Amino acid sequence: MARFLATRSEDGRIADHFATLYRLWLGAALAVPVVGGAVLAFAPLNGPLRIALAAGFAAVLVNSLVKLAQERRRAAGEVSGAAMLSMVQTAGGFALGLGFALAGLGGAAPLLGIGIVSLACVAVVLSRELKFMTGGRFDKALARTYFTYGAPVALSLILALVLASTDRLLLATFLDEATVGVYHAGYSLGSRTLDVVFIWLGMAGGPALIQALERGGQPALEDAAREQAGVIVLLTLPAAVGLALVARPLADLMVGEAMREQASHVTPWIAASGWLSGVTTYYLLQAFTLARRTSLLIVSMSAPALANVALNLVLIPRLGLDGALIATTVSYGLGAVAAWALGRRACPLPIPWAVLAKAAGASLAMAACVALLPAPGGLLELVLKASVGAAVYGALVLGLDVAGLRGKLSLILRRKAQAA
Repeated sequence: MARFLATRSEDGRIADHFATLYRLWLGAALAVPVVGGAVLAFAPLNGPLRIALAAGFAAVLVNSLVKLAQERRRAAGEVSGAAMLSMVQTAGGFALGLGFALAGLGGAAPLLGIGIVSLACVAVVLSRELKFMTGGRFDKALARTYFTYGAPVALSLILALVLASTDRLLLATFLDEATVGVYHAGYSLGSRTLDVVFIWLGMAGGPALIQALERGGQPALEDAAREQAGVIVLLTLPAAVGLALVARPLADLMVGEAMREQASHVTPWIAASGWLSGVTTYYLLQAFTLARRTSLLIVSMSAPALANVALNLVLIPRLGLDGALIATTVSYGLGAVAAWALGRRACPLPIPWAVLAKAAGASLAMAACVALLPAPGGLLELVLKASVGAAVYGALVLGLDVAGLRGKLSLILRRKAQAA
């Protein structure tokens, strides 16, 4: 939906685009009950897990329809509409899932919550989305093109899941469940916090690159990509460094007392991994989708996934929790290098080395200033370090005029003044 929307808009086949995609969705939707029924009938599952899986299969059907609508809005530049769908699903699913959990539904609760909220979203948005297929027809050639493009993306997501979950499974195998809990607590603080920034940037960034390529070719793409990469580095690198600096007070607020110290040790490592993962996912891997050479995604994701398994097998028995942290960070670093190297063969994207160097220098200066601050703990320390760090970094990047930041801010202020 997202990658080919601009293409079909240019060639006047937008109705065929929608008719083909929704027909393909219907074919896949018919297979879900068959696959789900087979799993539930023959897999050795206990009662609660069986209920959770049934809820998950049902949620997939409606959630995928919402995702089609969300990606259409994102690709069309309707960022606020796409973001609203995401926020409604997340907040509504959490609230409803919490209610189901309190009612005793266990592991099925969050899946039922997101499924019911997604169904409500479908009821609101689907009629408008289906209007885009008016007069269109299912096209086998388009379907083959979309399958050739989409199947490697799906496989690469499976590899991404392996990369994200192997460490927990091996920690449980070699150590104990308590260590997994500590690791997960620190991982959530580091990774999920950065995910918010990357997802926000990627909401409009990906479609902008696609439109630049489709309408202006490689030169327009390089200009748009250079600017986008500079913004990503300027915003996410200090966020990752800042997250590492406030790991302990953040753990004081977000993690139970028994896990705080170890979780705060995990968070800086995961901040580094999360930054490498975010840059790879939301920028470097765009080269394969832009060039429609998504088969290279599998190669790119295979390297860090296999490395993660191998490094965890070697390091966890020797170093324990630290072994998993080292393995995860090194694996995501390898993934970034693999994506950059292979991406140059598919669709070269510029790396803003000057912006990266200046942002790194400003982040180091920020870290040095924050390290001198007192550590009273809890919310006070979090607010103190976050505000001082943001002020120091902002002053430095403005003073250095990184990526022409002063001119861009001046232009924004002038436009606001004119609008007022």
